[in-house]
Amino acid sequence: MLAPPHAGCYAVALAAVAFSRPRPLYSSLFQHRSLAFSSRASLRFILSAGMEHFSTKGSMDKNEGLVEQLKHYGMIKSDKVAEVMQIVDRGLFVPEGSPAYVDSPMPIGYNATISAPHMHATCLELLEEHLQPGMRALDVGSGTGYLTACFAMMVGPQGRTVGVEHIPELVASSINSIERSAASSLLNEGSLSVHAADGRKGWPELAPYDAIHVGAASPDIPRALLEQLKPGGRMVIPVGNFFQNLKVVDKNDDGSVHVYSEASVRFVPLTSRAAQLQDY
Repeated sequence: MLAPPHAGCYAVALAAVAFSRPRPLYSSLFQHRSLAFSSRASLRFILSAGMEHFSTKGSMDKNEGLVEQLKHYGMIKSDKVAEVMQIVDRGLFVPEGSPAYVDSPMPIGYNATISAPHMHATCLELLEEHLQPGMRALDVGSGTGYLTACFAMMVGPQGRTVGVEHIPELVASSINSIERSAASSLLNEGSLSVHAADGRKGWPELAPYDAIHVGAASPDIPRALLEQLKPGGRMVIPVGNFFQNLKVVDKNDDGSVHVYSEASVRFVPLTSRAAQLQDY
């Protein structure tokens, strides 16, 4: 779940990507709402995508149009990820009246947001090999349930997907959204579930997990989540305070861990329910 960065992010982003390679991660740079870029970014993409970002006409008023735009700009390269993002309609997982098919994070209440679609695509592609049919996935800070539903569609009815969110109202609304989505049968059959709990502790009842996604930034990698990651599995988690990196955590078969940074990002903090609601 992405949060607004400081107002200087646009200039920083342009300077950072001018010398880098193709395939960016961007987030509403023209509105200074959120930022995600990596060493694979391109200045041309960010400038053109900034203009496309404001389009809500034509193909962008439908989920399929959004996915096609992300594919066009290289933000989705995987056919499987494109397929699941087309099947799971983002419009069912954003507040009523929100522009569901614009590539931007959006507030969902309770000082939380739903990430921009390109960030969802990035995480799905990073985790794709660990979201094969029959595998287990954990979504920490599941929010509206959109990415949880995508995970469930990828691991299928023989797999197991768990969403953990510490705001009970968001848990209830996410279940309602999933029930209206293509993942409804998985929810009804029990291979997909969403729980109100402290995501920093994971969901040990169904561990270990092949894939773990964390939708909020932690100062470090929570030990509980690392312990619940299956040998051979992968976790994607934003780490840091004001300056954050999207970390990819691979646990080897012998239990050793390899960590690398995929992108610079801005997410809301992974914190307690009381701290999140303090100013709400």
